[in-house]
Amino acid sequence: MQRFRLRYDTTVWTRNLILFAVTLFLARFGQGLLDGTRMNFFIETLDLTEGQVLWLEGVRELPGLGLIFLAALTMRLPLMRQGTLALFLMGVGYFVHAFVGSYSALLLAVVAGSFGFHLWAPLNSAIGLALSNKQNAGYVLGALGSVGSLAGIAGMGAISLISGLLPEMPLTTYYVVGGLVIVVSSLMLYLLPKHLGTTEVEPSRILIKGRYWRYYVLIFFSGARKLVLGSFITLMLVENFGLRVWHISTLTLISGVLTLALSPAMGRIIDRRGEQVTTPLSYAVLALCCFGYAVVGNLWLLIVLWIIIKLVTPFGLGLSTYVYRTAPPEELTPTLTAGVTFDHISSVGVPFLASALLPIIDYQGIFLASAVLILISIPFARALQVQTEAAVAIALSPAE
Repeated sequence: MQRFRLRYDTTVWTRNLILFAVTLFLARFGQGLLDGTRMNFFIETLDLTEGQVLWLEGVRELPGLGLIFLAALTMRLPLMRQGTLALFLMGVGYFVHAFVGSYSALLLAVVAGSFGFHLWAPLNSAIGLALSNKQNAGYVLGALGSVGSLAGIAGMGAISLISGLLPEMPLTTYYVVGGLVIVVSSLMLYLLPKHLGTTEVEPSRILIKGRYWRYYVLIFFSGARKLVLGSFITLMLVENFGLRVWHISTLTLISGVLTLALSPAMGRIIDRRGEQVTTPLSYAVLALCCFGYAVVGNLWLLIVLWIIIKLVTPFGLGLSTYVYRTAPPEELTPTLTAGVTFDHISSVGVPFLASALLPIIDYQGIFLASAVLILISIPFARALQVQTEAAVAIALSPAE
């Protein structure tokens, strides 16, 4: 009983923290409404070609490539105002999707929404830390992470339910509602004290060192793989098999619930077995799934492969835990920031490359090339143990 009382202690769950948790839930719920309808919206409502959709995916990642520069533009604002601006931009950008009249206007709306999203991504953890103290920071971040996960699942559940009951409802409705919900979340964040959590924070910076080169290579491959295993698979299922919003949202809901339930066990496996075992194994499974998408024509088997991909993908966290184990504290955040940059370099480039190659080699060729790329990653992942031992030796060296 004592532990239960501590969890709900009002000194932890203050008014400001509860208000932020509600803000986070609304923002993630709105994103869930949009994530589950994006590909169908592009193909069915806007009647875009595959090449146009892939270009949109590349443009969507551009703000992430310049994340440090985006942060520099807003860093003089109080933390809460940065968050308010990010959510407002994201909500307005998504809302405008429903009313665009040309492809150029759609590109601008995508950039605006992505600008807000990439600004918000690092800020929600920073605000959570600002609303907690050192004694309960880990618990607060974990609780807020659960709130976000549940909100995303709730958004997918809402799509699955509504699209099943009202299959003819225009997909623009989801963008109107989702965008407005995110705008409302920005207004709720605005209610928090302006100068709360405005302690000096070291500006984001990139650190590139030779000892982490394997991490940079793997995170670059990860960015390329992310498009194929996410947006590209969804695009193929919608375009080739005619899956509707109900199908996509239900599949995403099922895989999201399974991932949320199994994530703690996955984390324990990474801790117990080590990144040098779990990461290559997950890559091997993903390569087999990509090969399956290249040669399998049965929709039910492809759905099983979809769920396997979603369950295995969280093992990619092993790259972050690898840096956490090997990098000194002062190098941890700059090294992870460099990883985000390498990730987005490939995330931006691959959609444009895929749009050029798709008419030539079709979906099968893209999936086979992705399987080969993932297999190439395995030796680098296997070498993480060697790199860990070397890093430990360097860290213990007086000369270093």
